[in-house]
Amino acid sequence: MTDYRQLSLWFDTLPEPVRPRSPLAGDTDADVAIVGAGLTGLWTAYYLTELDPSLRITVVESEVAGFGASGRNGGWCSALYPVGISTLAGEVGRDAAVAQYLAMRGAVTEVARVAEAEGIDAQFARGGTIDLARTPTQLERARAEVRESDEYGLELRLLDATDASARLNATNVLGGTYTPHCAALHPARLVRGLADVVERRGVRIAEQTRVERIGPHRLTTDRGVVRATHIVRATEGYTARLDGYRRAIAPVYSLIIATEPLPDSVWHEIGLRERETFADYRRLIIYGQRTADGRLLFGGRGAPYHFGSRIDPSYDRNARVFAALHRTLVDLLPMVASATVTHRWGGPLGIARDWHASVGLDPATGIGWAGGYVGDGVSTTNLAGRTLADLLVGRDTELTRLPWVGHRSRQWEPEPLRWLGANAGLQAMTWADSAENRNGRSSRVAGLVNAIMGR
Repeated sequence: MTDYRQLSLWFDTLPEPVRPRSPLAGDTDADVAIVGAGLTGLWTAYYLTELDPSLRITVVESEVAGFGASGRNGGWCSALYPVGISTLAGEVGRDAAVAQYLAMRGAVTEVARVAEAEGIDAQFARGGTIDLARTPTQLERARAEVRESDEYGLELRLLDATDASARLNATNVLGGTYTPHCAALHPARLVRGLADVVERRGVRIAEQTRVERIGPHRLTTDRGVVRATHIVRATEGYTARLDGYRRAIAPVYSLIIATEPLPDSVWHEIGLRERETFADYRRLIIYGQRTADGRLLFGGRGAPYHFGSRIDPSYDRNARVFAALHRTLVDLLPMVASATVTHRWGGPLGIARDWHASVGLDPATGIGWAGGYVGDGVSTTNLAGRTLADLLVGRDTELTRLPWVGHRSRQWEPEPLRWLGANAGLQAMTWADSAENRNGRSSRVAGLVNAIMGR
């Protein structure tokens, strides 16, 4: 790319233009080589410099820092974890599952702490998340989630229609839930600021350098070879591009629109006075936030999975999905119908076959990894970076004993099964929402899809 402002609203509103750093200039050695200058890679580098400032750390990035999901997401720094608490408890036990969830909450606080300490103006606003229930079926899902939260001692509050509407004045609100454990922020400011911080600490960031192969203690790039004691794969949705990793992570696209800055009179009608992030209890995920400059940002799933885990810049924009997002937004908040949509963008996020995020280090090969965040990576990357740093320097800590450490997801099916299954699941969730709206009963199809997909 030559104009990185086109990537997202976030890149377009950075205070300074993006200029790529120098690429790798031939073969080199390092103690730790990190693939990917997104939040996972940069948080890992940051905490490694805290633990051992003498380490030689090289971060290799095919484009520029924050080019992937780290600079294009919905701006949620949340405590969401892709595996439900009951499912996780069934796999690893109650105490370990609760520890994982509490660690996610701690990550939200830690992101805010580091941003303030390092002078990164990420426009952080910890307003929490409001999830609306707009049909009787959605309301029952909300109640079930609160019951589950209470069972594990987690903080999720059930709202009646009045309290939910007071936070977000949407149509057809029957109730909802609220959690304080989320913040709205400007993700490109965060990731670009973090890159500057680690660079000042002596970390080398080689941009415009594409990694072609990861091997034990060795990265092969189009600009040379990096030999290192440890290698960290921090490639998330782009993992499928690496030789030997095509079936490890499925790149699934999420698309977003954003309006022009709205006048105070409109915001008085909408709500979100604390810059709460918001969603609802439909099957096909939607999400939004009120930006610091007064825009309404709204995103969701709905873009198709592309055959062979293919990633292409042309997939970042899909007119059909953008139109559907706008219709959904106006149905939710009719007062924004006349607002101009100024930005439309998207990109791939990473999903493991069993929906598990994971982090780990293979001592035999020296290769560490983190990813599979399913779109909730802004805070999860921070937890991953702290955990990887502990693993890489050989520390035994509470973080390295969390249940996601060392988890190995099975591979996705070969094509065409992967393409058929992923897109059938997407269509099934769309049908499920329509069916639930018509008949008021929870969709059996959605439950079946979740079971097949391992959710």
